[in-house]
Amino acid sequence: MGLTTWKFTVKDYHKMAELGILHPDERLELIDGEIFKMSPIGRRHAAYVTKIANHFVRLLGSEMTIVNVQNPIILNDLSEPEPDVSLLKPRQDQYFSGLPQAADVYLLIEVAESSLESDRSEKLPRYAAAAIPEVWLINALTHQLECYRHPDNGRYREYQTLERGDSLRLLSFPDVVINLDSILFEG
Repeated sequence: MGLTTWKFTVKDYHKMAELGILHPDERLELIDGEIFKMSPIGRRHAAYVTKIANHFVRLLGSEMTIVNVQNPIILNDLSEPEPDVSLLKPRQDQYFSGLPQAADVYLLIEVAESSLESDRSEKLPRYAAAAIPEVWLINALTHQLECYRHPDNGRYREYQTLERGDSLRLLSFPDVVINLDSILFEG
């Protein structure tokens, strides 16, 4: 007989936080019922998150989207990751009445220095399975953007790698063109 493991639900995860089992300052994510410790935020990572969030606030404003920074998104009963930046459907209560769900997301952005491979192999399939329409992985070391679109059966059908000098239309806002020089740092 093998080892028995316990899968935590989002409800269990929240209860552990309420009871003080999980410390509020710990950087944790719930993925498929398992609690993972996140890497510390480095200077490149922090600079990218700030630059991207500020760019989207200026570009789209609060009428078109809510720019959410390093806050949880409930994908399903067993997963609550904390993407670096997410563009959410506007709600009058700013999600005060409940955390955003996968259906509330226009775009998720993960910024990676050391976590790029795990973001690709662990988070990306879960985002696709939750039908997040578009995900960007920013490589903070090479200053490239990997764009994933059109989820289908736990995978994204469209993928492209972009860099400074390139531009990209947002899937949820096709009239909005992002010049990547405005969000990517020079190498």
